[in-house]
Amino acid sequence: MASSSPSRPPPPFAPQNPTHTPASLAGPFSNMQISRAAAPPFAGNGPAPPSAIRAPQGPPPPGARPFPGSPPPPSQPPPPFARPGAPVQQSPPPFGGPPPAMSSQPQPQRPAFGGPAPQVQRAPFGGPPPGVSQQPPPFGGPPSGVSQQPPPFGGPPSGVSQQPLPFGGPTAAMASRPAPFGGPPVAVSQPQPPTVMPQRSPFGGPPPAASAQPPLIGGGSFTAAQAPPFSGPPGSMPQTAPAGGLRPPFGGPPAPSQQVQFGAPPPFGGAARPGVQPSPFGASQAPPPFMGPPGGNAPTFASPAWQGQARPGSVPGGMQPMRMPGMPGAMPPNALGQGMSPASTPTMPYSPHAQVSTPSKIDPNQIPRPIPETSVVIFETRQGGQAAVPPAASSEFIVKDTGNCNPRLMRCTMNQIPCTGDLLTTSGMPLALLVQPFALPHPSEEPIQLVDFGEMGPIRCSRCKAYINPFMRFIDQGKHFICNLCGFSNDTPREYFCNLGPDGRRRDADERPELCRGSVEFVATKEFLVRDPMPAVFFFLIDVSMNAVHTGATAAACSAISQALSDLPEGPRTMVGIATFDSAIHFYSLKRAQQQPLMLIVPDIQDVYTPLQTDLILPISECRENLEQLLESIPTMFESNRVADSAFGAAMKACFLAMKPTGGKLLVFQSVLPSVGIGSLSAREAEGRSNVSSGDKEAHKLLQPVDKTLKTMALEFAEYQVCVDVFLSTQSYVDIASISVVPNTTGGRVYYYYPFSALSDPAKLYNDLRWNISRPQGFEAVMRVRCSQGLQVQDYFGNFCKRVPTDIDLPAIDSDKAIMVTFKHDDKLQENSECAFQCALLYTTVFGQRRIRVINLSLSCTNMLSNLFRYADLETQFTYVVKQAANGIPSVPLSQVRDQVTSTCINILQSYRKYCASVSSSGQLILPEALKLLPLYTLALTKSVGLRNDGRLDDRSYWASIVSSISVLLAIPLVFPRMIALHDLTSREEDDSLIPSPLTLNSENIHDDGVYLLENGEDGFIYVGNSVNPVTLEQIFGVSSLALVPNQLVLEPFDNELSRKVNEVVNEIRRQRCSYLRLRLCKKGDPSGDFFRSLLVEDKAPGGLSYVEFLVHVHRQIQSKMT
Repeated sequence: MASSSPSRPPPPFAPQNPTHTPASLAGPFSNMQISRAAAPPFAGNGPAPPSAIRAPQGPPPPGARPFPGSPPPPSQPPPPFARPGAPVQQSPPPFGGPPPAMSSQPQPQRPAFGGPAPQVQRAPFGGPPPGVSQQPPPFGGPPSGVSQQPPPFGGPPSGVSQQPLPFGGPTAAMASRPAPFGGPPVAVSQPQPPTVMPQRSPFGGPPPAASAQPPLIGGGSFTAAQAPPFSGPPGSMPQTAPAGGLRPPFGGPPAPSQQVQFGAPPPFGGAARPGVQPSPFGASQAPPPFMGPPGGNAPTFASPAWQGQARPGSVPGGMQPMRMPGMPGAMPPNALGQGMSPASTPTMPYSPHAQVSTPSKIDPNQIPRPIPETSVVIFETRQGGQAAVPPAASSEFIVKDTGNCNPRLMRCTMNQIPCTGDLLTTSGMPLALLVQPFALPHPSEEPIQLVDFGEMGPIRCSRCKAYINPFMRFIDQGKHFICNLCGFSNDTPREYFCNLGPDGRRRDADERPELCRGSVEFVATKEFLVRDPMPAVFFFLIDVSMNAVHTGATAAACSAISQALSDLPEGPRTMVGIATFDSAIHFYSLKRAQQQPLMLIVPDIQDVYTPLQTDLILPISECRENLEQLLESIPTMFESNRVADSAFGAAMKACFLAMKPTGGKLLVFQSVLPSVGIGSLSAREAEGRSNVSSGDKEAHKLLQPVDKTLKTMALEFAEYQVCVDVFLSTQSYVDIASISVVPNTTGGRVYYYYPFSALSDPAKLYNDLRWNISRPQGFEAVMRVRCSQGLQVQDYFGNFCKRVPTDIDLPAIDSDKAIMVTFKHDDKLQENSECAFQCALLYTTVFGQRRIRVINLSLSCTNMLSNLFRYADLETQFTYVVKQAANGIPSVPLSQVRDQVTSTCINILQSYRKYCASVSSSGQLILPEALKLLPLYTLALTKSVGLRNDGRLDDRSYWASIVSSISVLLAIPLVFPRMIALHDLTSREEDDSLIPSPLTLNSENIHDDGVYLLENGEDGFIYVGNSVNPVTLEQIFGVSSLALVPNQLVLEPFDNELSRKVNEVVNEIRRQRCSYLRLRLCKKGDPSGDFFRSLLVEDKAPGGLSYVEFLVHVHRQIQSKMT
């Protein structure tokens, strides 16, 4: 349906960041101060080197500061073109195709910390380019024909048909103001209890106005004289510039700091943020059925049978960089400083600072809490010849690759590397990389360039085999180059020779992506092939046992597969197969010559085999009609099945035998505990519940696999490049601890729907499956991370198979998977030198092209402990802590895991207090600015589902399973959820953001007459008070009494303003979190209501401390260590 306003495209799927405001928290907390120390002088940034790019892109967010040397935006976009091998009228192509023109969606701009937010205009998520006529298909149906721009690495296109969304509405943004501050505190003589003293944030002043027209990313050819502009999809809508302009890019040194009384007014108060203009786009249109991630957009969610939603963009919402209430704003950057400074901490030797009197009592509202920012910044990865400090992972930013990689692809726990292992140990912080090779880019970012060296292959170091990158130095007039990783001098191949310029760089450096970009992709030569590239094989295995059929899980799986077939990659290389199982295994021959599919039964579940192997997996173009017919008839065929047993392990082994020659993805839909055949399991839930609740020190062993049968099977799967994803639609215990071994070893994941509801869960099952098969992904991958001399890789963590110490094998890897790599020192690094990291990923695209993706990061080395804290990355460090906790759950008792998590926090803060903070009274708790939220996140982790004593075994195992491959972007929301009030959405101003300010996670914000939504990226819990106005219930749920609200909640759109806004909020969260949010109803007085309140992490809980009490505990532990 067309929008009521002709100038308005569909509502955006652009990420929207939450705004956190402090709320009341009971309990006194004395002697809170903020200690500021001097920072290094503010340094200017050198000019970024010109860049070479390939395809024009869409315009960046309005008001963004242009990069130096950028040409004016082109007046006409290039014509769209279809991906090879498929006609224009097709479903979106998957990851692996030719380099694309990226789609564009403007993002809110990030203001200076504490400063006014510029007005931001939200771009449509996946909106079609103007001039492209599109008809809306049926709701949730397959996309209609579109003229597509191929995505970068073959992902889905940016332009697809639109469909109406009943609850889409105009996007608005909220006017945000700093929290009010109190007057000067009263001096007291007693220093106890502790104070919280974050070092001052370097952000704060109003952003400088940027009037220059932002450049476009994307050029036609690689030229040294032309810097790459920012751009969006061809014909994308013009975007208006925000009122406040855009603040300078990140990366500058810290601004001068000072010491300020906690609670005093800031000396540089930013102006109140003006309300962000509501989106000029229409409210009645929905996003397209699928929008290609390579363009920076996450998938849309649509379901013909159930309400469909959309996935978020490339930058899902989460916690943003924080501001401490009562903290002074930073001085605006000077003319030379074009970067955000990291947290300001004292250098060593320390500078003396004035003593500050402490108040006798501090409002708990002023303790550190997340306060996000909503504006977009342009981040240049290197400035002035040095690595720039990246913005927070969950913030809104557009990356300009000037030598270091996009931080979405790889980021380090600290942005300066300690020169010695002793310095690293003293800091208490981890040294690790979080690598997400296929992370979704922002739509305005330049795609990763593809470089083909022909038969010569990519240039590599002769000694360490590192790939050519911007940090390799050419000498002897270009005849040799020195490896930045091992220091070896290599001969430059004759075909690659080029003279050096006056600056010592190659004259063609800016024309070659491998010499000027931190991320690049090479075409692999024959030496990287051990066999022909594998086809894209998708094999579906469905549980048809009695329980699965009766609960509706079988019908839901068949429906989801049938609807998702249109999202499979098109072309002759895409192949499919299908089987069902109960206590036996049923294969199906789908040959076109047959009038109907032929069932082939394998009754032997101990020594399984595969019949008619050549007929079981066929190109989808040859068997689609028979496959759809079979999927429609399976629920009916087995509706009277009385076999309750499940041969899960045997069925997987039989499917593997069919896939062994090709490899591919095995998607398993399971509903009950595997009970017969290979890998059969027994129920351990009752034993686990009693042991955990009684504090049994051996209870954690129930979170380990029962035996090694499934692990051995998984290793064989990985060897033959078979990736397994398991969809668990169940109402009982299924032993995820044992089952998850298979997907975790083969590069897949577990999807968990408990308790499964045939009413509310099929929509999520369909959308999860659809994104699984259509997101950017690669097959038969091998990854290795290299680093400079002085460091060595210590270990890898994630979902993969590791057969040799240096490499990890990934039968499949996709845009959602992240790998953690830890490092240790084996020698001393030179101060003021740079330490380099390089990730090389060899993989096959879904179109059968063998590629090598190379990601480079070079960071400064330091001997100063204060620099490690100043340049620490909170979100990456905390993700490391979460992954370590998940890794320890099956090995040690839960109490010990919680203690280890708390000790990590205490050790880091104690090191900062002892070595970096200025002399102060023992009653002061001093928190480094960059890590001031570490105590809050640590407390939330100890209360999370994975570490709570009262959790179910399967819930804890599932939590550990998803954490093992979670990205930095989603780790904090999983542990520290977001809560918003739904009942008063209509009372908000029209220019407010789509999602209101989140509430503090404590019970003081919960009232009996309110309706609240708490979400963690996986689930959304809707809490309904006992005294909610019947009119409100009628508007949101369609009933006038709380007793009539169904527990199996399906949020339907009704014809009223409140319902429309509630649905808009839920839609937006689903887009932000890259997940189709599963809604659950919670009522006061029943177990669901108690569970909801247990998620309020700042409250005191049985066996757990409140936030204020935890800060006191941390301070006392630090005092104990200091004495």
